[in-house]
Amino acid sequence: QVRLVESGGGLVQSGGSLRLSCAASRGTFSTYNTGWFRQAPGKEREFVAAIGWNTASTYYTDSVKGRFTISRDNAKNTLYLQMNSLKPEDAAVYYCAASGHPPQVMNLIRNVDYWGQGTQVTVSS
Repeated sequence: QVRLVESGGGLVQSGGSLRLSCAASRGTFSTYNTGWFRQAPGKEREFVAAIGWNTASTYYTDSVKGRFTISRDNAKNTLYLQMNSLKPEDAAVYYCAASGHPPQVMNLIRNVDYWGQGTQVTVSS
């Protein structure tokens, strides 16, 4: 079992940047594909980005392409999400996820095996 703990959320002005981190403990983090989801108030949890265990492949939802970058450091058991040019519609609780499924199908919530507890991102206009 993998334990995931997110950090780095906060309040930022529109157009600003934040870097989220997700530290993994227990299990073998380097063998899992990982990703980020987000959930805004009153909305369903949605896929943001995914990265393969060997970092060779990355996937993004269309609304964040060109603004967000997902990366991971297996030596540090840590997943990252660099968020630039933030918009008010990016505000949500961001969740780290790990899965034994291929990263290209991690956009489906049912394919996520482990979740973090979430970190709040607030974007002021």
